Amino acid sequence: IKMKHCICMMSDFFYPNMGGVENHIYQLSQHLLTRGHKVVVVTHYYGDRVDIRYISNYLKVYYLPFPCVYLNGTFPLLICTLPLIRDILIREEVTIVHGHGAYSGLCGEGIMHGGVMGLATVFTDHSLFGFADLSSILTNKLLECFMTNVDHIICVSYTSKENTMLRAHKPSAGISVIPNAVDGTTFTPDPTKRTPQRITIVIVSRLVYRKGMDLLAGIIPIICNRHQDVDFLIGGDGPKCVLLEEVREKHCLQDRVTMLGMLQHTQVRNVLVQGDIFLNTSITEAFCIAIVEAACCGLQVVSTSVGGVPEVLPPDLIHLAEATVPALIDGLEVAIAAHREGKFLPPEIVHQRVRDIYTWSDVAERTEKVYNAIAQKPILSTSERLEKLRHRAPIAGIVYVIGMVIILIAHFLLNWIRPAKLIDRVPRVPPTIAQRNQFNNDL
Repeated sequence: IKMKHCICMMSDFFYPNMGGVENHIYQLSQHLLTRGHKVVVVTHYYGDRVDIRYISNYLKVYYLPFPCVYLNGTFPLLICTLPLIRDILIREEVTIVHGHGAYSGLCGEGIMHGGVMGLATVFTDHSLFGFADLSSILTNKLLECFMTNVDHIICVSYTSKENTMLRAHKPSAGISVIPNAVDGTTFTPDPTKRTPQRITIVIVSRLVYRKGMDLLAGIIPIICNRHQDVDFLIGGDGPKCVLLEEVREKHCLQDRVTMLGMLQHTQVRNVLVQGDIFLNTSITEAFCIAIVEAACCGLQVVSTSVGGVPEVLPPDLIHLAEATVPALIDGLEVAIAAHREGKFLPPEIVHQRVRDIYTWSDVAERTEKVYNAIAQKPILSTSERLEKLRHRAPIAGIVYVIGMVIILIAHFLLNWIRPAKLIDRVPRVPPTIAQRNQFNNDL
């Protein structure tokens, strides 16, 4: 059975690591498989995973032996990753390379190598970046180079789209907005799991600076001092974990602030349903899938009004506040008062509304339309690619061209040393439904 597309999801961020990008790739891949496409995932190794693994519905994952250098991302090595990536793209008969995450070096390299090989390329941006600090400047320059010849860009919010347009210098016509989604069958409310006579505020996040953990450290002692019936339940791990533990011990809040550590995505729902209010303290956010999952579980949501967050939930389902300790405390006071007075929507109604707004089947359908559109676009010639890179900037453009020439030479040598005709192809025939069901049952 010939499929419509063979898609290679390329990113440094995938399971067993946990996060919004990882879940997005997994869920999108699963729904594209059900729509008749072939999907493979390429990422770097995690622990002892340096091989090929199969997960639900025969989703094939390549864990390549490339080391991480920063925030679980690999360093862009240009030609060093080329032999493996080229072999995979040819072996799997890939027609579309879909990269995820601006921090992912593997994503940028996969898009560049795929483009040189004449494949359609797509990039999904999951984050917002500034323009002033050194890290953002370097990341934006790399993004500008990688995105010069990409066929289409997908952003998860309109704020993210504007940010990407400025960073990558791409026109609006080449960028689509397709939000994240939530699995409504998994994230369901269960009020019986809540603690009677207590109000539990839940935080599920990476404990890092950009997630606003310094703000949370200032909020916890004030709220606990004002309200003796309020507890905090914190899931996640990261560098700021030490700060939160210090605050808990300094104010003797061990019995009211529970630290759960790193959570598997399958555990998130069981943590969320224990709470009454969900708190998001991010200081930068393109979409924030966590508040969608929390609302789907029926929690009141209090969040900073940053990035694309105001676009995510209807106004009556979220309390927005500035990214400061006093403003977030005011937002929590409103939510706590609403809980005590019973002036909040029933969890089942909130769940139904959120589940209907964000579905992975809709995300897959809209992404499929992007694939169909770029598959019909003409392939850029080598001279056209070099010309577009050269006109990026007076000095940086020359550097981009030199890098592309090195990649082209490496591709030429590999085609001579190991011609594509000598690489075995993986059959594009999907397993039967019975085989898939048996495999999933074995998992």
